[in-house]
Amino acid sequence: MAEIEGLTVTYAPVRGVPIRALSGATLAIHSGQAIGILGESGCGKSTLAAAILGILPMYVRYESGRIFFRGQDLRTFSEADWQRIRGCGVSLIGQDPALSLNPVMRVGDQIAEVLRAHDRGGSNRKGAAEHCLEEVGLPRETYYAYPHQLSGGQRQRVAIAQAIACRPALVIADEATSKLDPETQAEIMALLKEIRGRHDTAFLIISHDPLVLAGFVERIAVMYAGSIVEEGSTADIFQRPLHPYTETLVALAKEAALGTANRGARLMTLPGEPANPTRLPTGCRFEPRCQERMAVCSTCDPQDFTPGPDRRVRCFKYDN
Repeated sequence: MAEIEGLTVTYAPVRGVPIRALSGATLAIHSGQAIGILGESGCGKSTLAAAILGILPMYVRYESGRIFFRGQDLRTFSEADWQRIRGCGVSLIGQDPALSLNPVMRVGDQIAEVLRAHDRGGSNRKGAAEHCLEEVGLPRETYYAYPHQLSGGQRQRVAIAQAIACRPALVIADEATSKLDPETQAEIMALLKEIRGRHDTAFLIISHDPLVLAGFVERIAVMYAGSIVEEGSTADIFQRPLHPYTETLVALAKEAALGTANRGARLMTLPGEPANPTRLPTGCRFEPRCQERMAVCSTCDPQDFTPGPDRRVRCFKYDN
């Protein structure tokens, strides 16, 4: 349904140093499938989502690659084409609904506006908007509320109602639970799972936390410094991580899940600092932080290796 092929993107502002945000990103999302994108802040996750939605800033330079949605090359789309597909074919649930919702409009009117933009809802858009609110677990009378009258979890449910109002084939959730407490976070992920089952909607879930993805997505793509460094089934990523970066992320998540079981134990950390996109290493981008680096890692940038069925990893450990 959606395919990204070798996408390389550079932020090239008039003033400032160009930044390579994506480097050869390749990913396929099939109908009804849930894919997770995992990585630290600044690794390119949100840039990948923005590219699929056609909302990258004007100063972005596409170096190479293509983006397909239902067989159409999105790189050829006009703004009018994008307006037809956004919200209807592909929609977004953002990180902070306090920023995405209009503070001076009733939330129901904001959902009805999405329906109006895509000529959905018929003659009773108010009723259709109220039905969307019910679908996300909010009473119909929430239609008349303003964003400031709702809790953070309720606002995020409104944002989800907006995203699913026109029954898009693909929903992108970009750190959609990161500003919520753990209990509300679990409720929102359960809601997304319910929506997916009800409408057979495909999801691209972006997160820095592997535990958010567990139990929801079938596959996980791990990103570091603009590249997808590993991809595999969720079970493989958690049980048999291949890339040293993935190994550390999963180990950190499992340690966090144990909570206070070992209060006196020293917490493990990921050594070093995230890669600086303005001064990327000559070889492997993870090499300065890697405990398993080899001589080749400092001079050559690894390409995709396939050590097993439906697995790919960018690490010289698997160059057989």
